[in-house]
Amino acid sequence: MKSGWACLARNLINSIPFLSGFMLQIFSKMTPYTLGRAACVCRKWRYTIRNPAFWRNACLKAWQIAGVAENYKTLQSKYDGSWRRMWLCRPRVRTDGLYVSRNTYIRAGVAEWKMTKPVHIVCYYRYLRFYPSGRFLYKNSSQKVKDVAKGMNFRAPRHDLYAGSYTLSEDKVEAAFLYPGLRPTVWRIRLRLRGTVAGANNRMDLLALVTSGLNGSEVTDSDEDILNIVEGWAEDETHNPDVPAITHKRGLTPFVFVPFEEVESSVLNLPVERMDYYVPG
Repeated sequence: MKSGWACLARNLINSIPFLSGFMLQIFSKMTPYTLGRAACVCRKWRYTIRNPAFWRNACLKAWQIAGVAENYKTLQSKYDGSWRRMWLCRPRVRTDGLYVSRNTYIRAGVAEWKMTKPVHIVCYYRYLRFYPSGRFLYKNSSQKVKDVAKGMNFRAPRHDLYAGSYTLSEDKVEAAFLYPGLRPTVWRIRLRLRGTVAGANNRMDLLALVTSGLNGSEVTDSDEDILNIVEGWAEDETHNPDVPAITHKRGLTPFVFVPFEEVESSVLNLPVERMDYYVPG
């Protein structure tokens, strides 16, 4: 009986043009992530979601820094005019969640009468949130993903949250921000973007992480100018002899992307007692 009602309802929905137009309006408001999930519901939705208009809007937003004209040029020259193919094949920085690097290390504990050489596993995270405008936020914290996600925005207090700018060239990401203080220090990072499946762009390999000094004349109030200041710098370059360039060798675990819809359920929230090390894949 239930299957009969389901068949009747499905035929009724398919026979009403108004509902089809209504679904198109709903799909047009959805993010690419939720569009992908909706495509798994049924065959009709899967074909509907292939509408080029959905993917054109997504592409123009994802690569808005390049400009509309340049995006159309890339579309025709590399992706045969297919917005969906461009979305799946062209490297892009995801903005619908956080990139998270979970790092662990062993620290010696205090000797007690039961344990002579105790050790502890310490876990901390690097968080990156990118925006289509070319800006990003960075946070280094021991807090789990579900506790940090709600505060990773420009409206949040900035005492331990840093803002900077980034560029994307092919699959390489370069980003930088300025540490405030008496001796201004610039934080620079180089990343390689990749995905576990086509179009995922859910991994970032950390190629280099460098801190170095700026002289007083290079310091600006705008976090958007910092990339222009350090453009062309060598990895070991510093402009303040009191702040030497340091290439960091620890805490370089690849970044894993966590959509906002999954911050509560992500395995990266597990304590070290249940997951001492995470393999990003």
